Amino acid sequence: MSNAEKIRFTQIIQDLPVSVPFVGPEAQERNTGIDFKARVGANESGFGPSPKVIEAMTAAASETWKYSDPENHVLRNAIAEFYNISPNNVVVGEGIDGLLGCTAQLFVEPGVHVITSLGSYPTFNFHINGRGGKLHLVPYKDDHEDLDTLLARAQETEASLLYVSNPNNPMGTWWSSDQMETFIGKLPSGTVLVLDEAYIETAPDSVSPAIDLDNKQVLRFRTFSKLYGMAGARIGYAIGHEELISAFEKVRNHYGINLSGQRGAVAAIKDQAYLAEVKHKVEKGRDRIHAIAKKHGLESIPSATNFVTIDCGKDTEFAQSVLAKMLEQGMFIRMPGVAPQSRCIRVSVGHDWELDMVDEVLGQVLEELK
Repeated sequence: MSNAEKIRFTQIIQDLPVSVPFVGPEAQERNTGIDFKARVGANESGFGPSPKVIEAMTAAASETWKYSDPENHVLRNAIAEFYNISPNNVVVGEGIDGLLGCTAQLFVEPGVHVITSLGSYPTFNFHINGRGGKLHLVPYKDDHEDLDTLLARAQETEASLLYVSNPNNPMGTWWSSDQMETFIGKLPSGTVLVLDEAYIETAPDSVSPAIDLDNKQVLRFRTFSKLYGMAGARIGYAIGHEELISAFEKVRNHYGINLSGQRGAVAAIKDQAYLAEVKHKVEKGRDRIHAIAKKHGLESIPSATNFVTIDCGKDTEFAQSVLAKMLEQGMFIRMPGVAPQSRCIRVSVGHDWELDMVDEVLGQVLEELK
């Protein structure tokens, strides 16, 4: 290619490998020719959204010719009313993923230090790498994110961002509200905590620290993708100090949330009775997965999410074999990507018939691998 034809990617992009944080079940089906019978790997809510959400989104279909409201006014106000805060403390985006990309734009440039856990949610790393940030990865401790070491690394590097998910993905573990408040109180000056609370609705009330809008060092990220059952709509939001939230207006995609999604999310947050029903189903489903693991001689890790991580009892290679053979039987599940957590597989809560399949197939696979 001549110089005249050379594509002028930034140096950061030229130096990065082509990668996709997740290989979706659809891609796996295309690549393997296997049709998944049970989809219990992506931590979606197979129980679906509230009927009121479906009604609102269906009604909005006839208005698809309109652009959506770029200010997300009605949705931001509905979220603010739910939390009894000002709409100026809320920003809406294309899922937490989209908002993490905006956060990277706001705080990260080449050489900026960022702290996260080794093996935690990979999309955060994806955005930081795309901005040229210098990632520091802290290993898990006893299948939990190591809060003390994360703080120490943030202090040592004068990090601009520190990412923590609570409850945690991919292990399902959590820290209590008291522990998180102590952690927040120790944040180094100048470090902003990216607190990913995607699973907060599936957790006990004792997990969520109080929202402190006076603290300029904390951004709280939440979503309609999990317990609300709207993963396909891609709607998340962040809560924080008005100065932090207003900065998103400089970089966010103002037309990123479609009209139908806006209407559906408003209906979702207003139907807390339905959410309580789904939370009960998730709790029962977690108990069932724990029981399945025990039945087959495996340990499972206590979870505050809508999935359970099952310790396969050996090493990464063995867990990969379990995963592969379950996929061959039409079971879409996933596993943590970094040792020692990669000794495990991860199963999302599903309908009874899906968990019946997990029980049957897991037993067959373990017997085959003996």
